[in-house]
Amino acid sequence: MTELYLTAYNGAFLGPIAKGLGWIMDKIYIFQSSVLHINSIPLAILLFTIIIYMALLPLTFKQQKFSVLSAKMQPEMKKIQDKYKNKRSDQAAMAAMNEETQALYDKYGISPMGSCVQLLIQMPILFALYRVFYNIPAYITSVKNVFTDVVSGIVATNGYASKMKALISDAAVKNISNVTFNGKGGLADKNHIIDVLYKLSDNGWDIAAKKFSSISDSFTTAHHQLSSINNIFGLNVSDTPWNIMKTSFADHAYLLVILALLFPICSYLSQVINMKVAQVNNNMGDDAAARQMKTMNLMMPFMSLIFAFTVPLGLTIYWIAGAVVRTIQQIFLNKHFAKIDLDTIIDQNKEKAKKKAEKRGIRQAQIYNAANIRTRNTNTMSGKANSVSNRSAEIEKANELRKKAKKGSMASKANMVSDYNSKNTKR
Repeated sequence: MTELYLTAYNGAFLGPIAKGLGWIMDKIYIFQSSVLHINSIPLAILLFTIIIYMALLPLTFKQQKFSVLSAKMQPEMKKIQDKYKNKRSDQAAMAAMNEETQALYDKYGISPMGSCVQLLIQMPILFALYRVFYNIPAYITSVKNVFTDVVSGIVATNGYASKMKALISDAAVKNISNVTFNGKGGLADKNHIIDVLYKLSDNGWDIAAKKFSSISDSFTTAHHQLSSINNIFGLNVSDTPWNIMKTSFADHAYLLVILALLFPICSYLSQVINMKVAQVNNNMGDDAAARQMKTMNLMMPFMSLIFAFTVPLGLTIYWIAGAVVRTIQQIFLNKHFAKIDLDTIIDQNKEKAKKKAEKRGIRQAQIYNAANIRTRNTNTMSGKANSVSNRSAEIEKANELRKKAKKGSMASKANMVSDYNSKNTKR
């Protein structure tokens, strides 16, 4: 049933990213299924996580280099800050401070935005993965094919639309939206049927099999296949730990409650360990920025603990696996940066810093010269305008005086001559 294209997320920005990541996961799943002979979505998530973080390793290296050099740079940065501490209102002093700060960054060969690049790349991936794990059959072909027979049986059943609506209510299906059935057996109905079936709990599958008793065997087969490839320790990777805990507690499945609780806890602990390892070579000092960073390092794992309860379990697995991979990478990076001579790196950057400073000086001189040229042009035009204006005023004043001349005076006779000449010129 290859015509089944599920309700994948179609957002303008995250939609294409989600489809791209889903395509990668689909290929990973096909590889592990055909080569390793293992059909498992959690394993595909683990392999996917390793691939993603290996691809991000160059950025991780740069970020670690930024952190180590920033720690060594802090005493010099503090001197600059103290130098201009009481000159915040002086624009010239602030410009000089910015110039010295940029020169210091150039000296150490790092960028003020160096620590943000990886985060800016990871955030869209994280949000897009939420959409992928939210509805895996929309992206993983092998999971979609599990529903082929049962969907065909459902749309062939009279009154299936009303039965599916009742199933959503009776099975207390959560985490679905915009699901409608027109009863015509079209593509939209088939897509939404899979959306609903994929969100069913074990009890929900039993309810569905009773509602469609004529195809109960198809439900049993699909449920068994889905459980073997989409579950980890009996937990659905597309369900949230919080929802699993609530439904399992209601069904008195207390072991599943404990297992669902362990995933957010493991997410928190893995993030804490990763941050501890990342700080081994980073002496952040005790200034305001360092204190802010320390607070952030404490809050981030705690936030992951909270979010892990409300996002699909697959995303929590990605967080845990990602923290483990980053920790392993960080251990090797710590050993690498512990051996290198930072003074050598700084010496290598001095020539580059000099060239950058020269370029900034040239650009500033160009801006200054351009500003002077504009100012001179403006003054010249203003002078010409003033000259024309003054001449007009003088002519106007002369005309007024000419009109007021007394009869018989030299001015009066001059006016008569001027009027005579003006009339002859017009002719």
